[in-house]
Amino acid sequence: VRLLESGGGSVDSGGSLKLSCAASGFAHSKYCMAWIRQAPGKGREEVATVADDGSTTYADSVKGRFNISQDNARNTLYLQMSDLKPEDTGMYYCTTEYGTWCPKWVDEYDYWGQGTQVTVSS
Repeated sequence: VRLLESGGGSVDSGGSLKLSCAASGFAHSKYCMAWIRQAPGKGREEVATVADDGSTTYADSVKGRFNISQDNARNTLYLQMSDLKPEDTGMYYCTTEYGTWCPKWVDEYDYWGQGTQVTVSS
């Protein structure tokens, strides 16, 4: 599986960014896709997921501000981020794992992109 993120950048607090992830090379038809971020000096945090049936989940810290979506062919994953805050700063990774449902733990994702940096200044 190949995952390539884009769309990161630097914005002021309250601004918006849209991340994209081009996905290819899936060997199975059922998989979960997710955005996971890592802030400087902190552990990885699952931001949003979309399961094979299209159901989505969000971290409490981003509910109402972020929206995860994908195109009909599931070739591209998006993360629309609005009302960004300095605490949203970090490296954002596109990840995927085979299966009907999304993994319970971040460490269970086997496939990762290289990440795209998001920096929000106050």
